[in-house]
Amino acid sequence: MQDPNIETLFIIVHGKVQGVGYRHATVRRAHMLGVTGWVQNMENGTVQAMVQGSPDQVDHMLEWMRRGPPAASVTELESRREDGGRRFKHFAQH
Repeated sequence: MQDPNIETLFIIVHGKVQGVGYRHATVRRAHMLGVTGWVQNMENGTVQAMVQGSPDQVDHMLEWMRRGPPAASVTELESRREDGGRRFKHFAQH
């Protein structure tokens, strides 16, 4: 049974998001907010992430990811809800 208090989003971040500390800053922000999941660079220059937590935590994380760290320049952020599936125990950088 799915926990209605836990939300999971799959996120793709476009723009200048590689080589600017985006993943590292995302991990720090995730730990601050208490969300779980992962973040990774993709060969096409995007960053992908899976973020899991309460709806409020996930909303705050998504809001931060739209901006990212100071050196980043996010041009687009795609997100979609993931139903059920894996529960993450921590937030990791791949």
